[in-house]
Amino acid sequence: MASSAARVAVVTDSTAYLPPGVADEYDVSVVPLRVTIGARTGTDGIEVSSAEVTRALRERVAVATSRPSPAEFASVYRKALDGGASHIVSVHLSAALSGTWESAVLAAQDFDYGVVRVVDSRSTAMALGFAVLAAARAARDGASASAAQDAAVSTVDSTRTFFYVDTLEYLRRGGRIGTAAALLGTSLSVKPLLHVLDGQIVPLEKVRTSAKAIARLVALTVAAAGMGPVDVAVHHLAAPERAAEVADRLRAEVPGLGELHTSEVGAVIGAHIGPGVLGTVVVRR
Repeated sequence: MASSAARVAVVTDSTAYLPPGVADEYDVSVVPLRVTIGARTGTDGIEVSSAEVTRALRERVAVATSRPSPAEFASVYRKALDGGASHIVSVHLSAALSGTWESAVLAAQDFDYGVVRVVDSRSTAMALGFAVLAAARAARDGASASAAQDAAVSTVDSTRTFFYVDTLEYLRRGGRIGTAAALLGTSLSVKPLLHVLDGQIVPLEKVRTSAKAIARLVALTVAAAGMGPVDVAVHHLAAPERAAEVADRLRAEVPGLGELHTSEVGAVIGAHIGPGVLGTVVVRR
């Protein structure tokens, strides 16, 4: 939560998957989404873990997710303003993938025009997280709300997200697959590479084996990074060894690498992409 000395408070949602301690360091408020496993509902990353979601998916237990309500966002915004902030920049996962952004926009209408500025990251995970960090760093340096918002939007425009999944089944179940549905019905030996384009998950390439898919994921990331400077994140669900392998390759092959974060995605995103996923996020500085 923003301190009384801050003029601009930054808010995000639990799918940003910021590195440990970063939300506290930059006074970022995180509004959690919810995950329902069977008959039990809990908050993303607090009451429901990615390990629980992985287990449920593998056992074919029903898993669903839901957005925060406008009232929840309004409460967080009010607390920040009461704590001394004059404006809020609220950065969230893609509006094409979730109603979270819409809830934030509705909550913003409870306040004077321009007090709360809501940004659509057009992605999620650290593609969202890097935009949040850009806004938070700008706010910490004394930037105006407009400048902090611009920092987030500029980062969004400079970010690429790629990922590999063992199966499209989980994306299909959750209705988040978009035009990648065209890949369904292909041979089980085909491993899909996808990316996030204009806020939606779309197919990029089809590769024959998981080893080739991982190699191609690295190559795509290296090409997107160019000569840098860039920051990179590597995400996974229940695949830490593969993620470590990808991170090691990127350290060796990206010449302008700055920050490199490796982390497991949380319960909400895990519920839709399924175990075995590997993803990379590249943001040009």
